[in-house]
Amino acid sequence: MGGKTLTRADLAEAVFQKVGLPRNESAELVELVLKEIVSSLERGETVKLSSFGSFGLRDKGQRIGRNPKTGQEVPITPRRVLVFRASNIMKQYINNALSRRKAAE
Repeated sequence: MGGKTLTRADLAEAVFQKVGLPRNESAELVELVLKEIVSSLERGETVKLSSFGSFGLRDKGQRIGRNPKTGQEVPITPRRVLVFRASNIMKQYINNALSRRKAAE
């Protein structure tokens, strides 16, 4: 699957190309959107982006894990993890793109 990684600079360039904002304002807009998403998650809120998906937090309790090298049991501390759930529309886009790619081969 090793493809290109989408970066903040790529997003800012896309805003510049499609919306026509100056490059510095495009970069600021991308930063503001990402900061708002992070701030909402920090407050414990779920972030839902229509036709894209939702970001949320899940609390994981303490458990016993195992060091794969030594086999020794190690306690894993409780923590919060970020979860993403793609929308059905996003899943359709991805599956359709995969089908088109396979058909072209």
